[in-house]
Amino acid sequence: MGKAVRTRNVGIPNVKPPERTCEDSCCPYHGTLSVRGKILEGTVVSTKMKATATILHEYTIYVKKYERYERRRRKIHAHLPPCLDVEIGDKVVIGECRPLAKTVSFVVLGKPIS
Repeated sequence: MGKAVRTRNVGIPNVKPPERTCEDSCCPYHGTLSVRGKILEGTVVSTKMKATATILHEYTIYVKKYERYERRRRKIHAHLPPCLDVEIGDKVVIGECRPLAKTVSFVVLGKPIS
């Protein structure tokens, strides 16, 4: 049998930890990056940037005047550790972390467990 992969417990339920290991210091599982703040779900739109993915987060907001909900969406840049296998169109869970770049303050945690 192979050697067991040591991963840190990120503390987010419904997300399976990666099976591979990596040497990325900004990986929440194998590095020192802590996840705190918002936890969001979205769809991967692009992975063209180096170690970064663009996530489309869709949500609803209540408009009190019309007593209805409206749909909104936004694109969020999130750090993508090399130990995660994520492709365009996948549903992923992202967590807020410290700023890693000018527009990157989230990290991809993995695919949600259905």
